[in-house]
Amino acid sequence: MADTTLMDKLVSLSKRRGFIFQSSEIYGGLGSVWDYGPLGVELKKNVKDRWWGAMVHARNDIEGLDAAILMHPKVWEASGHVAGFTDPLVDCRHCKNRFRADDPRIKGTPGQPDAQCPVCGSKGTLTEPRLFNLMFKTFMGPVEDQAAIVYLRPETAQGIYVNYLNVLNSSRQKVPFGIAQIGKAFRNEITPGNFIFRTREFEQMEMQFFVKPGTDEEWFDRWRGWRMEWCQGLGLNPAKLRFHRHGPDELAHYAKTAFDIQYQFPFGWQEIEGIHNRTDFDLGRHQQYSGKKLEYFDQAANERYIPYIVETSAGADRVTLTVMVDAYREEDVEGEVRVVLGFHPALAPIKAGVFPLVKKDGMPELATEIYHALKQRFPAFYDDSGAIGRRYRRMDEAGTPFCVTIDGETIANRSVTVRHRDSMKQDRVGLDRLEDYLQDQLKA
Repeated sequence: MADTTLMDKLVSLSKRRGFIFQSSEIYGGLGSVWDYGPLGVELKKNVKDRWWGAMVHARNDIEGLDAAILMHPKVWEASGHVAGFTDPLVDCRHCKNRFRADDPRIKGTPGQPDAQCPVCGSKGTLTEPRLFNLMFKTFMGPVEDQAAIVYLRPETAQGIYVNYLNVLNSSRQKVPFGIAQIGKAFRNEITPGNFIFRTREFEQMEMQFFVKPGTDEEWFDRWRGWRMEWCQGLGLNPAKLRFHRHGPDELAHYAKTAFDIQYQFPFGWQEIEGIHNRTDFDLGRHQQYSGKKLEYFDQAANERYIPYIVETSAGADRVTLTVMVDAYREEDVEGEVRVVLGFHPALAPIKAGVFPLVKKDGMPELATEIYHALKQRFPAFYDDSGAIGRRYRRMDEAGTPFCVTIDGETIANRSVTVRHRDSMKQDRVGLDRLEDYLQDQLKA
């Protein structure tokens, strides 16, 4: 049974502190669509920056790409999405709700008199299963006809495949090499939910690594290990991370081998990243449908081949949610509950809060000066409202690792109090070395 208590608390905290809001909330909201607030957009950006840094900046064999959301419709024919990206659905003729045909809440066989609707309880009102395509369809140009149909991409990977030769030739890379991309994708999910875990508009962080056939299994094993290391490097609890290998009945049509990195959410073990051996399926299909040669010529070996692809595919929203779930904790401090988001400092939206102890004796002016100096180096937040304890608590809920307090001693001897989020320990640090002290702590 899923424990919804933590998720309910996280949704409430996300709105209260400005991480995530329901989209179009003043109009009643839009199902499974979310907006990132001031802290949320920083947190998600830090996740994406960390991924991009590990994939592109730290390696010399991976190039970056930003492909368009709208693509030629034949791309999706070649990829198999037009014909096969479907789910069987059933409708209740009484309450008008729609469900996946394999929804475990349905009792009986849809389309038969014994089938019972899981919402209204009516029997015999569920239709026979019908296939439903998960791609969002729209039209390009002023005329809405069959020739003008285009799709909002359901994944970013295809933009990489159709640009494979462009990147290969312009970057002067050689196989093995990879192409990385972060971008929006859209799926008309039938059963979205669990906050930002499964949504209809989401952001993917995908890397496609092109290798010589025969070396694919070796590269697959390497990437499987590297991706788990990256997830652990986010500060996630290793005990809540595991691999799940896809069985024969789970493998996608393009996959030779597939592993998921799963995290133990309050609603169960769920995928946050997939590593797939896609063989030469994708480039082979695009070569067939486009009529363009997508072979690689290996000059050293004097041979041509269509590269195999090892894919790593993570959801930026899912990883952001994972980081929030893993970081959330409640502690009893002197009879009061302290709510903390214990983010890895590199991911924290705000690195330091700056507070004058009181609004007099020159403390606000000096605190403002310190705040602006720190803000030149990393995100900082100024707060002079309320008791100092309440200000600490607000920063704890925002996941801020350090708080700097300007007090009477600051005026007298040019030093400040630096309070650590996790231990609540306080250090006295001179103003002349405050910036370097905090920078060192953040790196550590």
